[in-house]
Amino acid sequence: MNHRGNRPARRLVIVLAALVATASCSQAPDELVLVTPSTFIDGAVLEELGNRFNDHSEIKVRLTEERVAGEAALDMLSSGAADIALISNNMPFREGVETMMPLYPTLLHIAYRDGMDATSPGTLIPGSKVYAGIEGSSSRLVFGKMLERFEIDRESFSFIDSPSRDMRPDVLVLFVPISPETVRSSGSYRLFSMGGPEEIGTGALIDGATLLTPAYRPFVIPAGTYGEMTPGPTVTIAVDRMLVARADLPDAIVYDFISEVIRLRPPMAAKWPGLFGNLNADYDVSRSSFNLHPGSQAFLQRAEPGFYERYSGVAEVAVTLMIGLVSAAFGASRLYDRYRKNRIDSFCLRAIQLRDSVPDEAGMTERKAAVQKIHELQTEAFEMLAAEKLAADESFQIFITLSNDVIRQIKGEFGAAVPSLERDEPAAIPHMPAGSPGQ
Repeated sequence: MNHRGNRPARRLVIVLAALVATASCSQAPDELVLVTPSTFIDGAVLEELGNRFNDHSEIKVRLTEERVAGEAALDMLSSGAADIALISNNMPFREGVETMMPLYPTLLHIAYRDGMDATSPGTLIPGSKVYAGIEGSSSRLVFGKMLERFEIDRESFSFIDSPSRDMRPDVLVLFVPISPETVRSSGSYRLFSMGGPEEIGTGALIDGATLLTPAYRPFVIPAGTYGEMTPGPTVTIAVDRMLVARADLPDAIVYDFISEVIRLRPPMAAKWPGLFGNLNADYDVSRSSFNLHPGSQAFLQRAEPGFYERYSGVAEVAVTLMIGLVSAAFGASRLYDRYRKNRIDSFCLRAIQLRDSVPDEAGMTERKAAVQKIHELQTEAFEMLAAEKLAADESFQIFITLSNDVIRQIKGEFGAAVPSLERDEPAAIPHMPAGSPGQ
């Protein structure tokens, strides 16, 4: 059986299949993969958010089975294994990862055994057994930054990997949101405060802790938030938990995802008032450690005027000025034309005055002098016409006709008898070609 005739059709099918496959690769994913955070509170928040998305939104999400923190979460975004992650804003910049929005603040909780010297980190940390989360966690990273800032030797204390009854730490470092139900109040621990609330902005300890890290900002935990652990207000460091996405996630998906998060704020705030109480649609990303995703930028600029609205006022002013300039130019042209016409009218008036200055009984000498003046008047008019000081219109032709009539009237009965007067021929009306000046 001959299959040669089917080859073009088979090739066409293959090409169409390839185009369909390419188009499907460029489409938005049907399901967004969210990295499950390692900390309990962050994981609970994302799980609740994911359930509400799947129940009440067209956007479907799935959380990873593995709990991942810090750099590992960014690695999953960079490799394309996940689409969105919730990370601390103190993470270092990473290509291929871009900011969506801040979700809620996380605070540096430094709890120490009651009775320890908490004058400063330099008196509190050395010689202590410290629990600061697992290696690579946000708590460990923020604690490391604090050690560098206050020049505390890492060999002067020891880390505890997991607190227990037999191995209770002297200092606990937790980088978590305000969560009284998670951070249990204990009479044997107190929260370390980096000064008093009145010292913020005065160059005190808290300002030194936030000086070189824009992602950090001062935060005051009110007295009694954690019971006996907070007998007074506690000044500490706040860093936002940020939703970040892989850079190639479509802008429209990011825009819609942020819109849904804002829409779901009331039920989330009802469950976690300390986290979502201040979340709003005009969030601040100026402290972000990553580039802003274009989808997030579009969401923030959603209420700004478009190109037409932004420049319509300028265009209206420009059009008004243009109309004014055209009107002014037209008016100036009309005034100039009237001025040139008035000049011609003055020539006509002078010609009539010359005619009236010659009485009926005047002799040849007087008439000849008057005719000569008329010729000079015509010559002057032609020279001014050439210089465009007169309008070459019907008014000019009327003047030429009038001046010639005046010459004939002045000659009168002496024109045939006196040769000198016969040689003074009237001026011919000039032919003005189309496009001549003044026409």
